[in-house]
Amino acid sequence: MAHPGYVDEKEAVQKRLRRIEGQVRGLQRMVDEDRYCIDVLEQVSAATRALQSVALQLLNDHLAHCVADAVKSGGDEAKAKLDEASAAIARLVQS
Repeated sequence: MAHPGYVDEKEAVQKRLRRIEGQVRGLQRMVDEDRYCIDVLEQVSAATRALQSVALQLLNDHLAHCVADAVKSGGDEAKAKLDEASAAIARLVQS
């Protein structure tokens, strides 16, 4: 089985996701403590940007590794990987 495109950055991705997990727990505490709405919203925005940053890194790794390898091979696999990447980009843009 082929390795995911982020395999070389796996530890860094996991570290970033753990940091985001901490941000989300912090958001839960803020709500539990009845913090001011705008303060909570600012932290939601920060967590959202952090997730988007991870998504962009994963997408970049996917394009540079998985899609590039498929394009080199050509054929149906190349088209499938390009279509898959386009759909992922569309989902990210819509979120």
